[in-house]
Amino acid sequence: MPFIHIIVGKPLSGPSKQRVCGLTTQLIGDLLSKRREVTSVLVESVASDGWCINGEPPADARTTPVHVDILITAGTNSSEEKSRMITAMHAMLGEELGALPAASYVVIRELPATDWGYAGCTQAARRQTGGL
Repeated sequence: MPFIHIIVGKPLSGPSKQRVCGLTTQLIGDLLSKRREVTSVLVESVASDGWCINGEPPADARTTPVHVDILITAGTNSSEEKSRMITAMHAMLGEELGALPAASYVVIRELPATDWGYAGCTQAARRQTGGL
């Protein structure tokens, strides 16, 4: 039941956002073995003047800064799987959005199963009832 929040430092059309959402959902299913039907992706665009690297707007206006925050349940993926996800996510965004500055990040946050859930039930409770 991952949640992925992607912030992009330029305006994107609705179809571009949908494509990034679809590709992200595919990656998280393929690389982290997450269920697509409970994967949520939010793509937000911010104006380039709202993004700074080293306290300044990105030096190269031809690049698109991004930040990706991926939330998953703790202990459900290996370090190797997470590393592959970070690499693939960065590459996909570069292909879809164009060149990315080095200070573009993909962060995977692991939350305890007791601290989040969906449809009103924690992941820990789902495990106890076999509803994971």
